Amino acid sequence: MTLVKTFGSAVYGVSAITITVEVNLTEGVGYFLVGLPDSAVKESMHRIESALKMHDYRMPRRKIVINMAPADIRKEGSAYDLTLAMALLVASEQVKGDEIEKYILMGELSLDGSLQPIKGALPIAIQAREEKFKGLFVPKQNAREAAIVNNLDVYGVESIADVIGFFNGEVTLTPITVDTRQEFYEQQQAMEFDFADVKGQENIKRAMEIAAAGGHNLILIGPPGAGKTMLAKRLPTILPPLTLQESLETTKIHSVAGKLPVHSSLISVRPFRSPHHTVSDVALVGGGNSPQPGEISLAHNGVLFLDELPEFKRTVLEVLRQPMEERKITISRAKFTVDYPASLMLISAMNPCPCGFFNHPERDCVCAPGVVQKYLNKISGPLLDRIDLHVEVTPVPFSELTNSRPTERSESVRERVLIARAIQEERFKDNKDIHCNAQMSAKTLKEICILNTACTNLLKTAMERLGLSARAYDRILKVSRTIADLANSNDIKVEHLAEAIQYRSLDRESWGN
Repeated sequence: MTLVKTFGSAVYGVSAITITVEVNLTEGVGYFLVGLPDSAVKESMHRIESALKMHDYRMPRRKIVINMAPADIRKEGSAYDLTLAMALLVASEQVKGDEIEKYILMGELSLDGSLQPIKGALPIAIQAREEKFKGLFVPKQNAREAAIVNNLDVYGVESIADVIGFFNGEVTLTPITVDTRQEFYEQQQAMEFDFADVKGQENIKRAMEIAAAGGHNLILIGPPGAGKTMLAKRLPTILPPLTLQESLETTKIHSVAGKLPVHSSLISVRPFRSPHHTVSDVALVGGGNSPQPGEISLAHNGVLFLDELPEFKRTVLEVLRQPMEERKITISRAKFTVDYPASLMLISAMNPCPCGFFNHPERDCVCAPGVVQKYLNKISGPLLDRIDLHVEVTPVPFSELTNSRPTERSESVRERVLIARAIQEERFKDNKDIHCNAQMSAKTLKEICILNTACTNLLKTAMERLGLSARAYDRILKVSRTIADLANSNDIKVEHLAEAIQYRSLDRESWGN
């Protein structure tokens, strides 16, 4: 009887769990795979048999029992092909197994023995290092992603023949090395868009600067072609650059979802996710039979942009409420619970009415009476409550479009945002759960946003005359605190509060009537 162990890894949430593959060869015939494998794992024997024949190796002609431990965790996907194949080769003494228990082996086999990329290489590498494995074998396409983990030998291989040759001492493989910090800082400046591309719309740029400075959620309301999407795509260019820790967190999520670009190692710029309005609630929040991160988690540390907001299904929009408050998603099923991070900025855009021309300076709205309010009511009050800035976007006049005067670049705006964020980091240094003004709790808001008599009177007048709702009160205070930070002011002044009040247009009773 021959008993051999090799090691693979299962991705669970955004972390990994080491899987032990035990192969027992005894007298008799038959093949038995146990340990809760799914159909893709069970089908691996056909891929393995073909791959071994292509390289002049054979399947053992004895009774084969393979256990994948821990046996109570479901094993899913085709990434265990290499783990199983090497276990069978060592058990049948076709490959030397002296060192194989020191390595994690992961990869999907093609019928010719070549290796196909897998999902979750980064969390697998992190777990391998934590458990003191000497090295990790992954397909070549995943090698740079896994190699950002230091103190671990990562080998990117093209074929099972390379792995066999390595353990037999016939092939010398060089571990992949990645200078994580150098690559991270080099890629940080790779910006595709710039605010300098946008003509006019200075008031919208100002609102987006405030949103970026305080981490506020923003909604843009305006007619078709006014530049809402164009402006939203440029928001990441003025946000503070990712820290290395944030970059690793973001890369892990994209790695697990299989969304990481081929041959890349790190996501160095803030993600910008823009799902279509036909997206399902599961696709947005994550989950499914085999849980995967959704669009909310893929936008972690970045921007989630929802264009044509009223066109999204009501159930889809309602699932946004809890993640926006708690900055994480919890996927609960009968047998397990998975947490995905979801700290993001929500930027949304919408037409003011079905025809798109309500409040247009030149074109008439053709919608029937009451239709505008009905269109707006597709977005629930609790969701609007979580959006700090409501900004009306007007069309750019021809004179602005043809003006050759240079406009401010994103780099200049980002410098002001960074100064404001530094003030907030200092303010909340004793509170680990708060990093920017938008995240302030009611208690913190009361302590920090203290108004003088003139500001209190202005806010009272605004709420009474403009018909602002009570829910606007906290949001106005948070935004005015951010405007004061941009002005490098210790106190909230009347002009800061006045500017914050004008960003609550959807709270006015007159809107849509």
